[in-house]
Amino acid sequence: MPKISYEVGTEEVHGGLVDLERFKDFINLLRVRLNNLNLDDCWPCLFVAQVGTDLHTTNFKPEIARILYTILSPIGSLVKGHYTDWVENPKEYPSTGIGAANVGPEFTAEEYRALGELEKQEQAVIKVSGAKPSYFMNTLQKVVIESGRWKKWLLPEEESLAFNQISEERRDWLLKTGSRYIWTNEQVVEARNVLYKNLDQSIPNPNGCVVDKITLNIEKYINAFNLKNSVDLLVYE
Repeated sequence: MPKISYEVGTEEVHGGLVDLERFKDFINLLRVRLNNLNLDDCWPCLFVAQVGTDLHTTNFKPEIARILYTILSPIGSLVKGHYTDWVENPKEYPSTGIGAANVGPEFTAEEYRALGELEKQEQAVIKVSGAKPSYFMNTLQKVVIESGRWKKWLLPEEESLAFNQISEERRDWLLKTGSRYIWTNEQVVEARNVLYKNLDQSIPNPNGCVVDKITLNIEKYINAFNLKNSVDLLVYE
């Protein structure tokens, strides 16, 4: 079998391995375990780690990333920053030797907002056409709540509250964040199809509008990370 490139981490809500000593222990324990299984040559490319950011903090700390680089680069790996979403200083990433950066909730929030805007346009259209509304955002909210995914991101003071007891601002944030887990849910897909169908006479490509919003957001990171014209670097022989 050909070699694969992979990353390791601990899936901690607050941004991966946080404590530096725990980070070193994790590396050492992984090396021992792989050695015991005769898998020394299967070393990960990336270690997901805390570099100052989680979903509630958005300031990348280059000094931490540089320390992690000095630990990982001699053993053939690089650090991957978890939760780069809405980071305030993305242009500082390249100078630290950081190998990768996770972005997810920010892109899905753009998708969420774009679909919300389309539903507002749908409401105007169906007043004229008489078509059945998609109820897209209501469906999305229902499925996110039923999935329970939103509970992962509760603040300590919210953990005893039902969803409707949480502040409106936080409910909106939890819905945007949780929606990335349920885009392929059958009810959500069906409501989205109805939304697009209701709009297809007034907007030639509703899905294209959504994709454009996400693309603009991605380009922010392409520019910050100096990734323009980098496709050739990602093509394997």
